Amino acid sequence: MKYLKPKKQLGQHFLNDASIAEKIVSSLQAENIRQVIEVGPGTGALTPFLLHDQRFETRFIEIDADAVAFLERKYPEIRGKLLHIDFLRCSMDKICHEPVAVIGNFPYNISTQILFKILENRNLVLEVVGMLQKEVAERIAAHPGSKTYGVTSVLLQAFYDIEYLFTVHEHVFTPPPKVKSGVIRLIRNHVDALPCHEPLFVRIVKTAFNQRRKMLRNSLKSILPECSSDFYLSEKRPEQLNVQDFIDLTNYIEKKSSACIFQKDFSLTLPTENCPVV
Repeated sequence: MKYLKPKKQLGQHFLNDASIAEKIVSSLQAENIRQVIEVGPGTGALTPFLLHDQRFETRFIEIDADAVAFLERKYPEIRGKLLHIDFLRCSMDKICHEPVAVIGNFPYNISTQILFKILENRNLVLEVVGMLQKEVAERIAAHPGSKTYGVTSVLLQAFYDIEYLFTVHEHVFTPPPKVKSGVIRLIRNHVDALPCHEPLFVRIVKTAFNQRRKMLRNSLKSILPECSSDFYLSEKRPEQLNVQDFIDLTNYIEKKSSACIFQKDFSLTLPTENCPVV
């Protein structure tokens, strides 16, 4: 197989600029990390830099059978390190037996799902360097007060320190996407568990941003009908709250609510990138 044709249904846009690929790989700090996972290597833009980087022991996860065959032909040394599986469905603790870093040019259509798969495995994944749609990357790294600050910002920043690194333009991909890309780095912070009821925390964050223009005393009525106006956050809008504020809000609502609020299971499943609530 001489060439690999991009598959639209997999959201494939293959990076064809080696200098940018090298820059992405060099963005891995990987302090005290030996194992790295590349998600979706595709045609292998990042792959040779990872294979030849003596700092790492890298494994590669690819869902596309044609890409697997292409990579094994192009890089014979990848055999035994390349797994033909779906990253979103795999059990990471069965693949990795020590802390890891994750890197990749993530498909736009599943980039948020990839990051929340990582969040579910946050005690295993200590660092992430990923290329995503620019608007999504900016949203994830956004600070309180920003118009792009939302659900993904809060939930990921609760457990990771996030930095927007650089922008990548459309012309360095095959086929060129209609939008620019952004590279971000996530470094695991020192929070083992939030000092609040985490499923309720997730529900509050998602509910608040679902009506982001409203003050919290109005947007959270479905969770707590009587949100006291004297509570210091009740007159604020969700984009004004940082992670600690949402923790304080969760603890306040937990104290005010009846035990029945915890009967439902609130997962980390989020809307797609195109949904305005995030």
